Amino acid sequence: MAQLTPLQQLAEQHRVGITFKGWDGTPQTVSDETLIAVLTALGVPCATNDDVAASLREAERAPWLRTLPPAVVIRDGDATTVPVTVPAGTTPSIRVLLEDGTERTLPAGSARTREVNGTEVSRFTVEIPLDLPLGWHTLTVGFESGTADCSLVVTPRKLTTADSLTRTWGLMAQLYSVRSRSSWGIGDLDDLARLAEISADKGAGFVLINPLHAAQPKPPVEASPYLPTTRRFFNPIYLRVENVVELGDLPEAQAHTIHDLAAEFRAANENADIIDRDPSYAAKLQALELVFAVPRQPQREEAFQRFRSEAGPGLENFALWSALAETLAEGAAEWSDPEFLEAQRTVLEDRIEFHAWLQWLCDEQLEAVQQAAMEAGMNLGIMHDLAVGVHPAGADAWSLRDVLASGISVGAPPDMFNQQGQDWAQPPWHPERLAESGYAAYRDMLRTILRHAGGIRIDHILGLFRLWWIPQGSMPGDGAYVYYDHEALIGILALEAARAGAVVVGEDLGVFEPGVQEYLAERGVLGTSILWFEYDDDEPRPAEQYRTACLTTVTTHDLPPSAGYLAGRHVELREQLGLLGRPVEEEKSADRQAQERVLSLVRSTTGSVPATVQETVEAMHSFIAQTPSVLLGVALTDAVGEERTQNQPGTTAEQYPNWQVPLAGPAGVVLVEDLPDLERFDDLVRALQR
Repeated sequence: MAQLTPLQQLAEQHRVGITFKGWDGTPQTVSDETLIAVLTALGVPCATNDDVAASLREAERAPWLRTLPPAVVIRDGDATTVPVTVPAGTTPSIRVLLEDGTERTLPAGSARTREVNGTEVSRFTVEIPLDLPLGWHTLTVGFESGTADCSLVVTPRKLTTADSLTRTWGLMAQLYSVRSRSSWGIGDLDDLARLAEISADKGAGFVLINPLHAAQPKPPVEASPYLPTTRRFFNPIYLRVENVVELGDLPEAQAHTIHDLAAEFRAANENADIIDRDPSYAAKLQALELVFAVPRQPQREEAFQRFRSEAGPGLENFALWSALAETLAEGAAEWSDPEFLEAQRTVLEDRIEFHAWLQWLCDEQLEAVQQAAMEAGMNLGIMHDLAVGVHPAGADAWSLRDVLASGISVGAPPDMFNQQGQDWAQPPWHPERLAESGYAAYRDMLRTILRHAGGIRIDHILGLFRLWWIPQGSMPGDGAYVYYDHEALIGILALEAARAGAVVVGEDLGVFEPGVQEYLAERGVLGTSILWFEYDDDEPRPAEQYRTACLTTVTTHDLPPSAGYLAGRHVELREQLGLLGRPVEEEKSADRQAQERVLSLVRSTTGSVPATVQETVEAMHSFIAQTPSVLLGVALTDAVGEERTQNQPGTTAEQYPNWQVPLAGPAGVVLVEDLPDLERFDDLVRALQR
């Protein structure tokens, strides 16, 4: 094995991968140019050989230059020691301030001394008590010349919320596409409540939806739910205006205005071609402005102010960003002017309150949806989806800039289905700064999403282990993996899910390192299996060999619905868009062969001989029902017979209308009211039960 260069050694010191395996298993070496760009984004000087040498020395000394680690995240009951470094000759006083306000004093333990930068320091080894309760505590060190502290987070050894689950199936739906006759041209939270009740009547235990993260505060808005402005707060486009309590107190003329707006957009519910978000959102905002102006009753005002207080600075900063983004251009100098921004908190006080109020309404309606789902008999209710990252010019990129890396975007190296790789145009967490902050932003994000959820799906959960960083201006394949403290990130996820009583499903598809799936299972995180991708070496995996702790589905939102996949729509579309890495006929032939291998197993396992596309779709669902997986997912698009792709990765809105395809079937648009009596839906449910 060749000796590592100093630059490669520096990369490894900062947990940047210097090699990776391509999707075909071929080893690849990360270029020096990429390593320099990634290390620079991490704040590590490396432009010259002297910089690299100095940074290597700094990396070796750094742990001895700080009193405490950036943060300490441990598993409940694990024997853990923490290094505490103080000036030589000093005996530190060490305490744990528990979440409940009580304190524990800890002995300093043994110490060793060394010289760092001409100064002698002593490092003590402190044992963390085994009986600390789960939660967010603070480790504090006092010594003669000062104090230091860091977060001490005790997480569950295993998340047990899925342990008592009985086998259940649920729908997977893109909420914006699921409309009723009362929608404003786009699916909303009232439609979600009705969908949950209808599917519960058919035996479903959950509805898994797309991320509901907030987009821009006014049109035009980003269509992709996976490129939000924030992952902590919700998109008011999903509000049902008629369900806002204060609507009943509107003067008659204004009530008529809202009625007319709603009527105007109900015609759009019959459009089977495209979801046009911008006009619908503009109309909703116009209506919500009228309702906001209505004085709230004292009890309602008290509830609103309590919500703002509990959400804290995070909500206030998001509301400020939303108010500023209504008029301030993206990239304007004022965004980084502290004096200007502080002054705007007073100038824009009313607009800040409006955007905070919208989040309160989202919280109320999300709570009502989960309550409706549980009262309808679901055992989980609504399962939310957490996107990988955020828009580079959005609220989180602005308010959380101290814990995000700049000059870098997240994506994926080339794989079988995206042979040119993917650039998701999202800034990643800066691993060291996030730890320095005590993981506060990550914790607060999880708490908000889990507040009214029975479960959460973590998109690309492998990103909690490592993320593919792409330097600005580079092609998606010219990146490198940056590794994260997965023990901390998964542990905090387990802690917050345990407190919310929620199940966690990790989308663990794609290229991952050995042991990742086993680790997630050990921590109580369910995996993801998709029929088309489940292989054991070169053969499709038999049903009985699927994982038990898993959400198993036939398809996913990044593929066409099953009817479209069987027809090869994914190959046709990628050929039209120039996304194939080999001739189209070769791709079609390979796709047909791969499909037949899976379908042959489906036929032999289920004993069926499907004569139609619909019967084949039903047979595939009968197959996944024979796996031991505790959760089964049914795409709503499969239940209605849709063929069109919701999202074609690696494309722009100009190339394909990603995330804008309404729910429709062979006979045209399908509304929520059509679902109870839809024979195709019932047939698919019966196939699961067979």
